[in-house]
Amino acid sequence: MNKSKIKGVKVKVLEPFVDKRGFLVEVFRKDFLKKEILPVMAYVSLTYPKISRGPHMHLKQTDYFCFLGTSRFKLYLWDNRPDSPTFKRYEEIDIKEKEITIAIIPPKVVHGYKNIGRKEGFIINFPNKLYRGWKKKTRVDEVRFEDMPDAEFKIK
Repeated sequence: MNKSKIKGVKVKVLEPFVDKRGFLVEVFRKDFLKKEILPVMAYVSLTYPKISRGPHMHLKQTDYFCFLGTSRFKLYLWDNRPDSPTFKRYEEIDIKEKEITIAIIPPKVVHGYKNIGRKEGFIINFPNKLYRGWKKKTRVDEVRFEDMPDAEFKIK
C-alpha cells in the first residue's frame, strides 16, 4: 500500500513475521526497488520527542527511510520537481508507533520529519548515494530549508 500521492514517493507499512521468539521484518529487498535506487550505504539516526529533521532535498540522491516503530512521526513532503505531474503538491503522512514503515523519497522531493511521539524514535536510511561521495571527497548532495525564512515548505 502506498500512502503518498506524490509521484515517485513510496510509503509502505511493512508486515513482520511473528512467532514465539519475537518478530522479523524485511526492511530492504532488492526485488522491491528499481535498479537506479539501490542503496550504497546505511545509517541509523535517533530523534528525540518533539524534534524535527529537515526539511531538505537532494539533487541526485534517493532516500530510503525505515521508521522502526519506536515512536510516532509526521513525515512532511513537498514535490519540488517542475517536470513532475505532482509539482508543488504538499503532504503530511502519519507514521504510527509500532508500525515499521518505509518511505522512499526521490531526488528533488523536499522532505523532513518530526517525532510527535513520547519516545525516542529510531530510523535507518539506505540512500543510493554515498554521503559526500567516494571517500567523502565531494560536496554534500543536499539543499537545506531549515534556515530559509521565506521558504514555501515548513515543518510544523
